[in-house]
Amino acid sequence: MSDDIEWVDEEAGPVVRPYALTGGRTSTSSAAFDLLSMVVATGSAVSARSHLGSEHRRLLGLMRRTRPIVEIASDVGLPIGVIKVLLGDLLDQGLILVRSPLPAATPPAESLLQEVISGLRAL
Repeated sequence: MSDDIEWVDEEAGPVVRPYALTGGRTSTSSAAFDLLSMVVATGSAVSARSHLGSEHRRLLGLMRRTRPIVEIASDVGLPIGVIKVLLGDLLDQGLILVRSPLPAATPPAESLLQEVISGLRAL
């Protein structure tokens, strides 16, 4: 059976509840992930002692290029909470890098906007 259909029965839906994939955990030991955080696999070899499940390996396969967490969750079809826990496991083992999204730009000062409007009116 391939990894893509391991947890799904066409008629019954998910065979394993999402919380079972995380061992019942709902949070990570790592910093909180933002939905727009960018993640990429480091390319480090997976240790024989690491306890990675098929979902962890599936995520690593999807992160050969930098991608936002929300996109990965969409591709995998698992709840974002489950993805965050699984990614936390990978981060703890040094198998992924996470970059926070860029902060939103601050809006221009009102005085600058007034000058632009005045300049446009002068044309």
